[in-house]
Amino acid sequence: MTDYDDPPDLDDLMAQEMSDFHPDIRSGSSEPIGARIVNWRTLTDADARAAWVSLRGWVEWFTVRYQISESIVPVCWFKHGDLVEELSALHIAHGVAFDSSDAGFGPIGWHERLSLAMPRLRNAYAGGCSRGHNRYKPRSWRNAVDEQEWDAWANQAHAE
Repeated sequence: MTDYDDPPDLDDLMAQEMSDFHPDIRSGSSEPIGARIVNWRTLTDADARAAWVSLRGWVEWFTVRYQISESIVPVCWFKHGDLVEELSALHIAHGVAFDSSDAGFGPIGWHERLSLAMPRLRNAYAGGCSRGHNRYKPRSWRNAVDEQEWDAWANQAHAE
């Protein structure tokens, strides 16, 4: 006979730890892995300056380091929402890829993502400000859709 207790059952321990795990609920911060994700759609005025300053610093470094021409990322990049979204995503991915917690695959993964993003960056600006920078003329859905037509359409699957 021994004086030791029986070890705990590993299946029971895992089940207990996983009981609070919900894979469809994503909450918490990504900051511990080197990222501060910015959702530009829900960004508050109080958080805006820090987000813009951080992104600007990275965009200026990125365009010099990778020799990205003004025909791809113009000096007015921040006035083009599609460029902001792409550059922001690259910024976040770069921070995570080069975080000290990465096992070493992050940098090559980031460069693979960059190669996929370059055509999108080229298309986002396409060498001109054809829409201008008039902040009072963005695309709007306000009163653009006939609500009666929409309601009639939305009541059917249209899967034929």
